[in-house]
Formats: sequence, structure tokens, C-alpha cells
Amino acid sequence: MRQPSLFDNSIPGSDLVLQGLGDLSQGRVTIHSLLLQVASPRLKNLRIEVPKLNGIPTPDVVPFEHQLYELLQDQGGYSMYNSLLRRMASFCAALERETNAP
Repeated sequence: MRQPSLFDNSIPGSDLVLQGLGDLSQGRVTIHSLLLQVASPRLKNLRIEVPKLNGIPTPDVVPFEHQLYELLQDQGGYSMYNSLLRRMASFCAALERETNAP
């Protein structure tokens, strides 16, 4: 079985992850960087390290999901939020299948 890569465009949602990792490396609070914070537990199981994002409330104060939703208010809010979460779930599921991860 071939080793999947984040750079493999055949994995749905890889563009979100790559953008989010780029934003995190620059310390930017963006839709993509917050999306990775939301998905970080599942991504960690896939051996994708998601750096902590400084300058935002911790999830015990304001959950990452709420912070992400707030950023999406001007872009369709609820439907955009759900779309992004579905795409991230697709990415994780595809990578789990490729790597046989739990």
C-alpha cells in the first residue's frame, strides 16, 4: 500500500489542512487554523501535529468550534461551518483508510 501524503490532492480536504498548517506556522488566526484546532485530536491520531494557536481564548474558555463559527458569520455562517467540518471529516476518514489508523 502506498504512503499517503498531505500533498496528495486525491485526499479530500488536504487543501484545508495545508492552508491551516501554513497559517499556524505564521501564527495567524484564520478559518483554516481554527479548523485544525477543532480537528486536532483526530489529526494527532493520524500523526499530524497541530501547533497551538497563541492569541486566542483557550477551549475551556471559548471552544474552538465557537471561535471558528464566529469567524464564519460573514461567509454563510452555519452552512459554511458544517461544510468545513464535513470536509475535514472526509480528510481524516480518507487518511485513516489509507494508513489503517484507528
